Amino acid sequence: MSKPKRDYSLLGEDARRAVESGLANADWYQTDVPRKELKALMKRSDAPAIRDTIIWLGAMAVLAAIAVWLYPSWWSVPFFLAYGVLYGSASDSRWHECGHGTAFRTRWMNDAVYQIASFMIMRNPVTWRWSHARHHTDTIIVGRDPEIAVMRPPDLVRLVLNFFGLYDAWYAVSDMVRKALGHLSAEEKSFIPEMEQKKAITTARVWMLIYAATIGLAVAANSWLPILLVGTPRLYGAWHHVMTGLLQHGGLADNVTDHRLNSRTVLMNPVSRFIYWNMNYHVEHHMFPMVPYHALPALHELIRHDLPEATPSILAGYREMLPAFLRQLRYEDYFLTRELPPTARAYRGGLSGTHDTAVAAAG
Repeated sequence: MSKPKRDYSLLGEDARRAVESGLANADWYQTDVPRKELKALMKRSDAPAIRDTIIWLGAMAVLAAIAVWLYPSWWSVPFFLAYGVLYGSASDSRWHECGHGTAFRTRWMNDAVYQIASFMIMRNPVTWRWSHARHHTDTIIVGRDPEIAVMRPPDLVRLVLNFFGLYDAWYAVSDMVRKALGHLSAEEKSFIPEMEQKKAITTARVWMLIYAATIGLAVAANSWLPILLVGTPRLYGAWHHVMTGLLQHGGLADNVTDHRLNSRTVLMNPVSRFIYWNMNYHVEHHMFPMVPYHALPALHELIRHDLPEATPSILAGYREMLPAFLRQLRYEDYFLTRELPPTARAYRGGLSGTHDTAVAAAG
């Protein structure tokens, strides 16, 4: 008798089993860190995020101005593409960090950048605040985590389309229209508190007005420029956040309570780290989500003795991950694990080698 396929819905059989087995709201493994050192790392500051936000929005303004000046010449294309990455990819990490409330010390600054970035990345700020809280509580737990980017077996067509923003943007527009009409799904109601649900609907309606005004301006001006600057950068600038985001958990274990098994830290170049706001330190972020992005490199140095060796580059990450995706097309239970250094505590659940029993069974 064949094993049933994973049920990723939040109201299905795997969700029920996760609760019954104790995987939901579980106690997760954490590396021991002296309290004084952790407190210092968790200290919030406005200065780094103000600096980085000025660079981010300032660069967007400059690139947009040059692109508009050169339009419709082909010379404008590189500037639109660079603008698109800052709009459609850097907004992903800004939404994420400000949603945690750790980027800035001042609350209204976190909230302001969170709203701006959420609009750019087309993620309802109410829905995704609570969705992401669940993602951290039940990371890659099937039936509980609403943010599993690569399910098993992986949908490779969807992954390719998302590098151009097509699948996620279509879903985001559909989601916006549905909410603007006053409808939340049963799954959304399972993790969004009732008192917050009307805010999600109101936000969707405001966004619909902004997009309608943008399209109206484009028609009135007989120009594509408004649309090239608002909305469509979520398509042509998505590739970087998809490229880095897939590395977070792709090809790794599900239904475990040790972030060293289901998350990946990747060493990246400075430009990607700026766009990504240090989320390449992803094991560290999941273990200690209240440590601000600018302190993650220091946290990595502090706990690296207890972690698998960091993947040395984006390219190395894909060389590891893509073969795993292909193998999961045939063997759904296959996943990657990596050896821990001698200084580390064993994986929770007793896994310590490079392959689990499903890997061995897969041949």
